[in-house]
Amino acid sequence: MEKIILLAKENIKNAYTPYSKFQVSAVLELKNGKFYKGVNVENAAYGLSNCAERSAIFAAYSDGVKKEDIKKIVIYTDHDYFVSPCGSCRQVMRELMEEDAEVLLINNKDEVKTFKNIDLLPFGFTKEDL
Repeated sequence: MEKIILLAKENIKNAYTPYSKFQVSAVLELKNGKFYKGVNVENAAYGLSNCAERSAIFAAYSDGVKKEDIKKIVIYTDHDYFVSPCGSCRQVMRELMEEDAEVLLINNKDEVKTFKNIDLLPFGFTKEDL
């Protein structure tokens, strides 16, 4: 199994989900082979929670990564169905990852659905719209 998928599966244990009990793990792979992990982190004030996808992307950007450095993101959940990024994550991904970056959705049966970033939010709002 691909290293990024194993990282995503291992990383899910770090999710902080005392309210929903719905754990999600995301791992970014850079073009240079480096990885950045993220999990969903909930808060009693629900609006202050953060999704796994944004956690991974923000960790990478905090370390100096730019959109052209990102090769793909894997989004894993320990359920037998696929979970896609929410609208907020799609918007962040649309701006902070290249349009052709791969987005892999993986379930606990090791089934994979692969998309291009642009396909998840084809008319996303970007800095070019400002």
